[in-house]
Amino acid sequence: QVQLVESGGGLVQAGESLRLSCAASGRTFGSYVMGWFRQAPGYEREFVAAISRSGRTTNYADSVKGRFTISRDNAKNTVYLQMNSLKPEDTAVYYCAARTGPLVSIDYRSYDYWGQGTQVTVSS
Repeated sequence: QVQLVESGGGLVQAGESLRLSCAASGRTFGSYVMGWFRQAPGYEREFVAAISRSGRTTNYADSVKGRFTISRDNAKNTVYLQMNSLKPEDTAVYYCAARTGPLVSIDYRSYDYWGQGTQVTVSS
């Protein structure tokens, strides 16, 4: 079992940057594939990025590729999402998630643990 807590959300202007953090409790953080998902009002949960247990493999949604970077520090039990060149359409609640299997999955249904989310608002 793992508990996840997101932080770093806020209100920024289009073109600016933000870094989200997800802190995990537990001693087995390195055993989990980690992902970021987002959900805007009236929309279904959407994949953003995911990273392998070692940090050597990443997957990104086409909508964020080249702008966002996912990374992890297993010694700190933390995964990050660096968001650059933010757009109004990036506005959403961002969720950190963990899965026990090894696949760097884009499917939110395959993730086992979830944080409470952090709000990101990008003004135009």
